[in-house]
Amino acid sequence: MASHRKPRTRVRTTTPAVGLTTAALACVTLLSTQSATAAPAPKPGIEDVQKKVDGLYRQAGTATQQYNRAKEAATAQRTEVDALLKDVAERADKLNDARRTLGSYAAAQYRGGTVTPSATFFLADDPQSYFDQNQLMDRMTSRQQKAITDFRTQQAAAATRRAEAVRSLETLTTTQATLRTSKQNVQKKLGEARALLSELTAQEKARLAALERKKEAEARRKAEELAKKQAAAKAEADREAAKKAGSGGGTGTGTGTGTGSDSSASTKAEKVLAFARAQIGKPYVWGATGPSSYDCSGLTQAAWKAAGVDIPRTTWDQVKVGTRVATADLRAGDLVFFYDDISHVGIYKGGGMMIHAPKPGANVREESIYYMPIYGSVRPA
Repeated sequence: MASHRKPRTRVRTTTPAVGLTTAALACVTLLSTQSATAAPAPKPGIEDVQKKVDGLYRQAGTATQQYNRAKEAATAQRTEVDALLKDVAERADKLNDARRTLGSYAAAQYRGGTVTPSATFFLADDPQSYFDQNQLMDRMTSRQQKAITDFRTQQAAAATRRAEAVRSLETLTTTQATLRTSKQNVQKKLGEARALLSELTAQEKARLAALERKKEAEARRKAEELAKKQAAAKAEADREAAKKAGSGGGTGTGTGTGTGSDSSASTKAEKVLAFARAQIGKPYVWGATGPSSYDCSGLTQAAWKAAGVDIPRTTWDQVKVGTRVATADLRAGDLVFFYDDISHVGIYKGGGMMIHAPKPGANVREESIYYMPIYGSVRPA
């Protein structure tokens, strides 16, 4: 009887396991079917699209400044390399002339039947080394000795310049690689932004435009507030100046000097703004410095150059020139920088407004300085 019970016990313990496995498989199949028929991920809202597009444009702006810096460095390094290579070629010619002079001395000694070591000495790649080993200086005339000295000097100088040229070429190659990478980054970010915008429906584009108008209106409101504060501060300063002038405290050599300095700065600012206004309507093109198109720092550099002041090419270097200025103390011509990475810049016009080259697809225009988060401002001169 026991032998009959054991098989029945095994059958009862195995059957539930089979049933459990079947249920598990059915559950997995059900979940797989549900996953296959699940709805696609929801389309991002228009606000999210706007943030992402703005972020991509900002990243493209940063990459543009990297491109500008690399391009400027590459141009300078190319000039240096060309100068070095030209110098190396000239030194090679002089070295060959010196070698020919030594050869003529060696040939003369050979024709005169002088000792072969002297001829070998003059024809050697390193005559001084040969002399050090054979002590032949006593057999040479002062003219021949000078020729040897000149040859060695020119040979050492040529070797030094060749080494400098090689190092400069290596640096140039590295910079050119950075230039290519930065260019690719700009194109990639701009491509991603265009792709996002191209996927929007007409209704979504209209909503996006409405969001932009709302953003612009808020920025203009803040600009108007700044304009009122600046006007009030100026009026107060004028009253104080009038009081001092009435009491005789505003006269003297010191005031005259200050007035002249302010007048000079004002003249420069007028030239900067006149140039910037003349560029309104021209397209933003990354890496461009005019005259038909500009990127943001290309416009600011060209505007200040028109006023006779040279400033660097990139926003990262422009922010270091001149004097730092608080937003409340901005004057026409000052440069206003934006974002934590200082990837954008505009020219302050007054009244909380600036002239700048905004981004690809847009033209040089006037806009509130509050359209983007302000990093800081400088007065170049």
